[in-house]
Amino acid sequence: MLGRLNHVAIAVKDAEKAAKIYGAAFGAEISAAVPLPEHGVITVFVTLPNTKIEFIQPLGEASPITKFIERNADGGIHHICYDVPDIIAARDRLIGEGARVLGDGVPKIGAHGKPVLFLHPKDFSGALVEIEQN
Repeated sequence: MLGRLNHVAIAVKDAEKAAKIYGAAFGAEISAAVPLPEHGVITVFVTLPNTKIEFIQPLGEASPITKFIERNADGGIHHICYDVPDIIAARDRLIGEGARVLGDGVPKIGAHGKPVLFLHPKDFSGALVEIEQN
C-alpha cells in the first residue's frame, strides 16, 4: 500500500527564499511558487534525485501552518508525504487500523494536482503524514 517517499515539507516564512538556498548550495531544480488557497499555503518544490523538498509558507492569517511558524520562527519539518496507489483504499485501511484522518476524510487536490489526505501525527510517532495518490 505505501509507496515511495514523495516529499518532505518544511514550513517557513518565505518559501522562495528558503528554496533558493538549496538551489545555490546544491544546484537543485526549484519550482515556481504556487499558491494553494484551499490548503492555505504557498508551495515551492526543490527536486532532488530521489525525492522532493516542499517549502510551504502561510497564505493569509487563517493558514493552518501559521501557528507552526509562530512556534518555529526559523522554520522546521512540517510533514512527510508518501505515495499510495489508491487513496480511498489507503484511507479505509488506515482508519481500520486505528489511524485518524484529519479534516472530513475527503481527499483534496494537492500541490501536484493529485488527491491528498493528512493523518494525525499522534498516530505516527509524532510525524504529520500526508498520503498522495500517484
